[in-house]
Amino acid sequence: MRVQSLARAQSLATNCVNCVGNGTRNISRFAAQARIPARCAFSTAAIQRSGTTHGRRSSIALGHGGVYGHRRWQSAAAAVLEKATADPAELAQETIIEHLDPVEAARLSRVRNIGIAAHIDSGKTTATERVLFYTGRIKSIHEVRGKDAVGAKMDSMDLEREKGITIQSAATFCDWVKRENGVDEKYHINLIDTPGHIDFTIEVERALRVLDGAVMILCAVSGVQSQTITVDRQMRRYNVPRLSFVNKMDRMGANPWKAVDQINQKLRIPAAAIQVPIGREDHFQGVVDLIRMKAIYNEGDKGETIVEKDEIPADIVELCKEKRQKLIETLADVDDEIAELFLDEQEPTQEQIKAAIRRATISLKFTPVMMGSALADKSVQPMLDAVCDYLPNPSEVENLALDRRRKEAPVKLVSYNSLPFVGLAFKLEESNFGQLTYIRVYQGSLKKGMNVINARSDKKVKIPKIVRMHSNEMEEVQEIGAGEICAVFGVDCASGDTFTDGALGYTMTSMFVPEPVISLSIKPKNTKDTPNFSKAMNRFQREDPTFRVHVDPESQETVISGMGELHLDIYVERMRREYRVDCITGQPQVAYRETITQRANFDHTLKKQTGGSGDFARVVGWMEPAEALADNQFEQQISGGTISEKFLFACEKGFKASCINGPLLGHKVLGASMIINDGATHAVDSSEMAFKNATQQAFRKAFMAANPQVLEPLMKTSITAPNEFQGNIVGLLNKRNAVINDTEIGPEDFTLYADCSLNSMFGFSSQLRAATQGKGEFSMEFSHYSPAPPQLQRELITKYEKEQKARNE
Repeated sequence: MRVQSLARAQSLATNCVNCVGNGTRNISRFAAQARIPARCAFSTAAIQRSGTTHGRRSSIALGHGGVYGHRRWQSAAAAVLEKATADPAELAQETIIEHLDPVEAARLSRVRNIGIAAHIDSGKTTATERVLFYTGRIKSIHEVRGKDAVGAKMDSMDLEREKGITIQSAATFCDWVKRENGVDEKYHINLIDTPGHIDFTIEVERALRVLDGAVMILCAVSGVQSQTITVDRQMRRYNVPRLSFVNKMDRMGANPWKAVDQINQKLRIPAAAIQVPIGREDHFQGVVDLIRMKAIYNEGDKGETIVEKDEIPADIVELCKEKRQKLIETLADVDDEIAELFLDEQEPTQEQIKAAIRRATISLKFTPVMMGSALADKSVQPMLDAVCDYLPNPSEVENLALDRRRKEAPVKLVSYNSLPFVGLAFKLEESNFGQLTYIRVYQGSLKKGMNVINARSDKKVKIPKIVRMHSNEMEEVQEIGAGEICAVFGVDCASGDTFTDGALGYTMTSMFVPEPVISLSIKPKNTKDTPNFSKAMNRFQREDPTFRVHVDPESQETVISGMGELHLDIYVERMRREYRVDCITGQPQVAYRETITQRANFDHTLKKQTGGSGDFARVVGWMEPAEALADNQFEQQISGGTISEKFLFACEKGFKASCINGPLLGHKVLGASMIINDGATHAVDSSEMAFKNATQQAFRKAFMAANPQVLEPLMKTSITAPNEFQGNIVGLLNKRNAVINDTEIGPEDFTLYADCSLNSMFGFSSQLRAATQGKGEFSMEFSHYSPAPPQLQRELITKYEKEQKARNE
């Protein structure tokens, strides 16, 4: 991407607005000046056609100055929209930037949508609190686990303040004044603080789905941890550029260079430090900016005053030179301009280094690494400067939608206010005033009182009120432009719905939602609380796509499913506090699976005669394990038409229905393949229902004959605790038959990675606390399904058979 594209767009705008033209000639000249190839469809005809489409003549042909200039930009925007719809692959992002209205270009260049994401307890909320303080959004700093009974601004729930963890992602906005070339420039930052715990991973997913950039925070002692890897995977899923901030530089055992190495090796993204710490641990004083080679210190009670000095401490001068050279070498690997300078043995200028870092970061080839300590109020302001310098503004990020009017062909969204509105509802929250819907505006603008269409339901909705969120506080606004994040009241929708103004039939892809791994049976203690219980369940399901509720058809119990014990515990506690409903929860049900291990033939005939037409169906074939454990496959190899097409379709339905509740435990079937190669029909008695039932009965017989097996979910588990408790934790895991994959031992803490069965991990959190004096922590994430131990399989099958027998009696 050309760095000068924004400045070029503005100068181009000035030239074109002042040109006095006679229609076609000026349009051609404008296209030539903009260096747009002929194939881009910005031909005279295209621009005039798009202008006419929107009910006006081509504005470029109308002349110069004032309203005509504005119309000309609208027409150019319409031409860009046409190109974005017709051939998005050929429309370069820099072309979109070049055709921005200069006023829009200036606004968007000062907007940043960022998230703060990291492993548990890396200091995300603490860093966010400092950002809000230094940008003037809050007047005083309160700690996450503070004793002043206030707590951090972004942890607005009582539960968050009590437990010292973030449960819900919280949005806010602030203005950061950055000095550029002796002039103060104000940047508008929309910021989302996300949870670190894997149980609340959907909060990170939906935040990263709509953000343009992120700050990944790492602990200076622990470096890249298990949840850091998960966050990295989520950033890659949504192509989010990131800065890395090594926090807790004032802690004992802080080693930022280990963190930089781990980003390169474990996360496999080129990274280099753009700062060097001045001192470490108790002696951490500030950082040296390697690009400008200046020492930066924080002074004042809360580090609010930044002091820059040209003099670098003598003991780190050589280290700074070495790390600056390392930065240039790393950039040379990912950026062509720096590579040329490096090969010519030329020293790049400060501007060239900054431009290269920005290009490489936005194109996801590089992450610059900064250092500091949020708790000690050091080096947070340089991180904010880096957000403005290196993370993209909304117009520089490629966003795609699907055009439902053209068989869901991909189209590129263009962040111009003058184009038709497109926005995505990415988070729902219940408030005192009704449902609050967070919306990211990708194209066009959203105004109070405007009518919008929900692309999923095709319902028209009026926007009664638009607010900007500041944690649990809000500020009403009349209009939100392209590239901004806001919240609206009074809109009934689901998380992931797309809204348009009706002019375009676009829908956006939703976020990735992981499958739940743990379930609990739940019911209110008192029957009179049932209405409130139902309200709470409906609300929590709407807000959180990973929280599922269903009624077991056999036991008639209400079953809640989620991402882990803590996830479900939080919802049970919220039900008690927010809805005053005490609940009784049952033993968590593990999501077991069933499979077969060998081939089994079947030849099954269903024959019923009860007067009049009866039921007749015969199916012949075999069942065998599928190649992939995750997929169930149905195949027909009928020759000679012994079973007609419509009956084969019924057979497939019977197979799919059988896979939902397996014969062994009533759990889902994985990795089973069914092939039907023969059968028989009756002219009168055969029906689709008969073949469906016959297939289900044949499935049951063949499944039980094919050496069936119970599969249990294995969890990728990472446990971090002080070194003195290593023996205790290994003992705990051995009792659970866990497979220990790796151990990392640091100066104070060690991290152990293991695969454990979910069934054996129930109650582990309390045992871990007891074994580590409350200092250990662990996180689990679903890994894969694996055969359960024979003893457990026998117990589960016996228990299921007893339950079935009792139910039938």
